[in-house]
Amino acid sequence: MKVLVCVKQTFDTEAKIELKDGKIADAGINLIINPYDEVAVEGGIQLKEKKIVDEVVVLSAGSDKAMDAIRTALAMGADRGILLKQDTAADEYARAVALAAAIKEENPDIILAGHVAADDGSSQVPTRIAEILGIPHINVITNVEIADGKATCTCEADGGTLVAEVALPAVISSQVSWNEPRYPSMKGIMQAKKKPVATKDAAAVDNKVTIIEYAMPPAKQAGVKIEDDPDVCAAKLADWMLNTVKIEVK
Repeated sequence: MKVLVCVKQTFDTEAKIELKDGKIADAGINLIINPYDEVAVEGGIQLKEKKIVDEVVVLSAGSDKAMDAIRTALAMGADRGILLKQDTAADEYARAVALAAAIKEENPDIILAGHVAADDGSSQVPTRIAEILGIPHINVITNVEIADGKATCTCEADGGTLVAEVALPAVISSQVSWNEPRYPSMKGIMQAKKKPVATKDAAAVDNKVTIIEYAMPPAKQAGVKIEDDPDVCAAKLADWMLNTVKIEVK
């Protein structure tokens, strides 16, 4: 069996993001594997260590810089990588189409990904890939068991836990609580330099969404503090809600 892991390169989650002329100023900002995707890479490697799968392939769409994310995944223990050369301004639709085309060529049994990217937070790409490929999708998993051509997944659900079984091939997207990603060892880093990485042009497709501008949220306004006897506070609060905030009363 083969597992393919989709990874996205994102800004370091601890980096201070600055905007210039309505765009993100990326000068000097460290780039990392999306933390949710890193969990998916670890999950794929663990499946190989359990001898459930034979190969772990890492796939990323982006600029040449995304090669660093692929090499990190290879240093963790993945077997080979694929870099799809694509404009970093590609939207979720264009990214999903390009990734789905590459996945179809690879024909993996399991497609893993983080359920969301730390930079845009859209949580669309894994679902779109599954829809394009016409295969099932299980989201926000915290555990998975593979047997008899099926995946039994434990997933987060509102106020509880969901256990679902799905036939393979399938797209499985992970929550960060699935596992704790390993740090690449020095041996792994050296071995990663020799592991094969194919570079391909992404499938040509137009965006459906264009980002016009980024802007920081407005600064928070100072709060209103009312201090008095309870009956007076209540009257002042009601007056503030009705005449200052202008809450509509029905």
